[in-house]
Amino acid sequence: MAMSNTKKAFLIIGGLLLVAVLVGIIGFALIFESMGRPTVARNSVLVLKVSGDLPDYAPEDPTAKLLGINQPQSFSSLLTQIRKAKVDNRIGGIVLDINFPGIGWGKADELRDAVKDFRNSGKPVYAYMQIGTNKEYYIATSAEKIFLPPAGDLYVNGFAANVMFYRGSLDKLGIEPQFLKIGKYKNAPDQYTEKSMTEPHREVIDAILNEYFGRMTQAIADERKKSLEDVKAIIDEAPYHADDALKIGLIDGAAYRDQVYDEMKNRLGYKEEDELRTVSASDYREIPSDSLGLNNGEKVAVIYASGAINLGRSSQGPFSGDALGSDTIVDAVNQAAEDTSIKAIVLRVDSPGGSSLASDLMWHALEEAKAKKPVVVSMSDVAASGGYYISCNANKIVAEPSTVTGSIGVFMGKPVMKGFYDWIGISSEYVMMGKNAGIFRETSKWEGTELEKMQKQIEKIYFTDFVPKVAKGRNKSDEEVNTLGQGRVWTGTQAKENGLVDEIGGLEKAIEIAKQLANLPADKDVRRVAFPTPRPFFETIFGGGEENTTTEEQRAQAALVKAMPEDIRRSFRYAAMLDQMKQGQAMLLLPFELEVK
Repeated sequence: MAMSNTKKAFLIIGGLLLVAVLVGIIGFALIFESMGRPTVARNSVLVLKVSGDLPDYAPEDPTAKLLGINQPQSFSSLLTQIRKAKVDNRIGGIVLDINFPGIGWGKADELRDAVKDFRNSGKPVYAYMQIGTNKEYYIATSAEKIFLPPAGDLYVNGFAANVMFYRGSLDKLGIEPQFLKIGKYKNAPDQYTEKSMTEPHREVIDAILNEYFGRMTQAIADERKKSLEDVKAIIDEAPYHADDALKIGLIDGAAYRDQVYDEMKNRLGYKEEDELRTVSASDYREIPSDSLGLNNGEKVAVIYASGAINLGRSSQGPFSGDALGSDTIVDAVNQAAEDTSIKAIVLRVDSPGGSSLASDLMWHALEEAKAKKPVVVSMSDVAASGGYYISCNANKIVAEPSTVTGSIGVFMGKPVMKGFYDWIGISSEYVMMGKNAGIFRETSKWEGTELEKMQKQIEKIYFTDFVPKVAKGRNKSDEEVNTLGQGRVWTGTQAKENGLVDEIGGLEKAIEIAKQLANLPADKDVRRVAFPTPRPFFETIFGGGEENTTTEEQRAQAALVKAMPEDIRRSFRYAAMLDQMKQGQAMLLLPFELEVK
């Protein structure tokens, strides 16, 4: 039935009124935004919570902020608050409230450097932990003083790396994993094909743990004024209750939070009767960087490339986790390259790798961009395999000492499901036209010509694509790269020694180098323009655009996955990767998901 003109008119008028109301709300919010900004009293203390999920970058939507919707804290935002506080003469010091942050050791190094840089201003930093393990304490050692509550504990009892293997479960299910790989150390398939570590696998993990242990013990020795031998002996006797940690000089006080604030009052010269003036990170984020003389001047694009590499758009799924989409990054790189107001590009990589094809598409976009302006890579916690592929052609590569990188190798495989199907009573038949039409059958292994074809596929990816591109980007021969490759994982320190990385440092170091390459004044700040551009707030609410909005089903899945143990979540992520390989994608992926505690 056709709609009457009266109904049409009401709908049009109603729609216009709704738009007018929304515009009015935003308008009023804009008017009162500056009035609503928090005031920061002189000699205030910035309290930074270093806890929970800290993604490398989370865009802050201005509209959502104006409407009072909480914005997630990210690691880049945390570093920004420290940069601002250093030059803000209203901030007298910082209290780090450290409570199991979801960051790796590369970010821990970067955070320590940021805290030390802040302390160069002469302002104090105190660290407070209720319970401290290796990583929390490592971060805390960058502070002037460290505190635990009287009932707190310190678990600085050495390093342990946990690697899970699924072969036993697959055998019970009748699933046979078949993988082809290039690289002695390309051990990612081992999680499916083995029940324990191979010697190359163990060799790499031992090397990483040795590097991490050495860095932590040296940091403790330097900051707590002890010998390395004493520190190692202390670690062997851990864990410690707060009073014991105080006696041996690992902390400066067994005190409650209010008592720590009193200590800071004394440090900053407050009168005894005065209350400590504090400002939270969420409030301090409302203070624009440019009001403090930061984040202004010429533009430098910072492109955040976080997550496992896939074809298509970047996304976040309850089972697959963060997905770094080639289409999203290629678009971001092209936009930054074409924008003449942007003088340099910094690619911030936090990825274990993934699809070889998606990696190559991003590599090509960066190669084209490099012909127009400098491209510098900043490696975060991990930039391995495909994450190194997209980094290797940059003008300069910067990594933290504890960054996990390298892993130049490739693998491809599929699960052979026949035993499982037989077990549950499923049968299948294939009708094929073409000699290799059944190459992706789930019920049979690659054999004969199929096996030959797939072996040639991964050899071409490694020897024709990956190795030569690294060789060109790093000014090395193919033979040198192949020797450093073989799937071998390196720390940032080791990668620099081997010429896979140029400089040690974090995002600030990468921006400094980008300024030099773009011939920008060293003594002037730059305006950081973040890519990919976030979706507009109302698009996320009402739909539209290329990415799908989150459905009720996805939210329910996310809640279910969040309730699962991390080991189970990890297995789902690997199952999603197997689905990609069933489509014929070769993988440039970190040989293991390393969890160091």
